[in-house]
Amino acid sequence: MAPSAALSSQVFGTYAAIALALVVGGGLVIGILRWGFRLDVSHAWRSYSSWLVMIPIVFLAVLAGRLPLIALLTLLAIFAFREYARSTGLFRDWLMTSAGYIGILAVGAVSAVHDPVLNVLGWYGLFVALPAYVIAAILLMPIIRNRCEGQLQAMSLAILGFLYIGWMFGHLAFLANAKNAYGYVLFLVFAVEINDVAAYTFGKTLGRHPLRSKISPRKTWEGAIGALAVSMAMPWALRFSFPLFTATELLLTGLIVGIAGQLGDLSMSVIKRDLGIKDMGTLIRGHGGILDRIDSLIYVTPLFFHMVRWCHGLY
Repeated sequence: MAPSAALSSQVFGTYAAIALALVVGGGLVIGILRWGFRLDVSHAWRSYSSWLVMIPIVFLAVLAGRLPLIALLTLLAIFAFREYARSTGLFRDWLMTSAGYIGILAVGAVSAVHDPVLNVLGWYGLFVALPAYVIAAILLMPIIRNRCEGQLQAMSLAILGFLYIGWMFGHLAFLANAKNAYGYVLFLVFAVEINDVAAYTFGKTLGRHPLRSKISPRKTWEGAIGALAVSMAMPWALRFSFPLFTATELLLTGLIVGIAGQLGDLSMSVIKRDLGIKDMGTLIRGHGGILDRIDSLIYVTPLFFHMVRWCHGLY
């Protein structure tokens, strides 16, 4: 990945055109609803204005190249972990919280460096082994501190935060090293967001039966099925993203996005509902925090990553 490669990439150019069309189209729809039908679109405008910032940032990072993209994704993981630490109370234990931050930085570092054995981009062997080292370090801390009280909760929160936010989401950064990085990264970001929009739209218009009433009361089976149908169609519609995929792999990709994307959202809802909060943060207007925005990607990316690695390899 490099600026010259992005500018000459048909995949990058196509996604940039799609993103521009969606931004312009969304603005027109909001304008028509506001001035043509005199409807209150304040919530939609807050979400839309945030996308006006988020979309250029993503495309500029992809355009800038492999290392800037890895750096941006690592920074997002750090901010997401910060939201998690503050929401769960982990931030009160600065040593455990620091272990989470260091682990996330390590994920970014091993994604960025060359493999010293295979001489390829990204140190995959250390990437998959990193959880063992980080967890071992976290388990060691109470022993060094000679402390027992409250340590089980702190260790559990730190381990979950690192694995969930740092390592699972870190698979997206490691995909920047793949031979088809533009297709993989841009498809995941685009498809997961469309899956979220489809679930909301179908649920709002057709939803009657709660999907998991105690976890997320507004989510419905109709919304989930509609989102799955849209997600199953997307790999075929965006097949230019991965021209070597077989029909079976396209089917698996649709299932991963359509099912895992919604499970990621529900998993975060379990955490938030248990904590008694609506959003993990307030950084993004109309979307909550960063963790609220990337929860589906966290769940989807590792599953897609390893499917790609098993079927085609990364390089």
